[in-house]
Amino acid sequence: MRPQPINPKSNPPVQAQDSGSLVLGIETSCDETAAAVVRRHADGRVEVLSSVVSSQVEAHAPYGGVVPEIAARAHVESIDAIIAEAMIEAGADFSELDAVAATAGPGLVGGVMVGLSAGKAIALARGLPLIAVNHLEGHALSARLGAPIAYPFLLLLVSGGHCQLLEVAGVGRCRRLGSTIDDAAGEAFDKIAKTLGLPYPGGPALEKLAVGGDPARYPLPRALLGREGADFSFSGLKTAAARIAERLTTPEERRDLAAGVQAAIARQLAERTERAMAAYADAHPTGGLRFVVAGGVAANGEVRRVLNGLAQAHGYAFFAPPLAYCTDNAAMIALAGAERLAEGLVSGLDALARPRWPLDEAAAASSPTHVPGRKGAKA
Repeated sequence: MRPQPINPKSNPPVQAQDSGSLVLGIETSCDETAAAVVRRHADGRVEVLSSVVSSQVEAHAPYGGVVPEIAARAHVESIDAIIAEAMIEAGADFSELDAVAATAGPGLVGGVMVGLSAGKAIALARGLPLIAVNHLEGHALSARLGAPIAYPFLLLLVSGGHCQLLEVAGVGRCRRLGSTIDDAAGEAFDKIAKTLGLPYPGGPALEKLAVGGDPARYPLPRALLGREGADFSFSGLKTAAARIAERLTTPEERRDLAAGVQAAIARQLAERTERAMAAYADAHPTGGLRFVVAGGVAANGEVRRVLNGLAQAHGYAFFAPPLAYCTDNAAMIALAGAERLAEGLVSGLDALARPRWPLDEAAAASSPTHVPGRKGAKA
């Protein structure tokens, strides 16, 4: 039965149903314009029928990073074609969709507005439910695109803009255990890569340079070593690596520093995650421990290797998204939308684009890791 048209000025209650769904997902939070069609079956199985990503790397490369205005304009220019391509690749018609899911934040708000507006237009024109998805929740669920991971699980969400540990009890039920107090791990990768003269995006370039390097050649700081809790800090590493990079003269020296930086980031992720694992295991004494790493940095081979070993050592089943779904994509947004739809959690067409949107809003408000600005606490 086709969904009924929704009131654009309300958040309509929808009866929870888990009979399976076909959802179009749209993602425009940063520098990828993406659309995907995902089928979620009643038994929880997931099929990615299409996943189309248009990268803006070439447009931003001359600037060494993402320029928000360029990103927003590029989204506007390509969003219609990307959505059409995703629908064609999926072999689906708009009349077959059960809902439209679009990233509503956090991210570059100009870009978020483009994708969210496209989702609203489709929902209004077709009389479909709209699901405004938290981009971070998309990452949190992304590993479920490759494996049927049961709730709850311990999540390390690590990307260019975010680095946090969370207990994920279900859709919309995340509790923050730790977060970065300054830079994210992916941000450190990118900025250190820039000091080494590597092209944008810096993280993959640094990983490639590090192959065969000696990670022990240069002493690098171990931030927060021995400190209670599960917070992260990468600003000291970033500064120390930049100072070393200034005096390097040979390719071998640059390779060794890249290897050292990669090892240092993986080490800190492991050290702080180990603390969260201990606390999480104490809270879940019956077993069934599951650990998920997601986000762009989850694509780094050394990070995966170290965290996989840590999980095995502490009795956790280890999960990570397929590499195609580590970086920003719309399949994870479609899946988050499908899971929300199954629980009757839909949005009104008045849903706002949010530059900041913590997964654990209560923790962000009561114990912010950054001083809140006029738009609220950072994720």
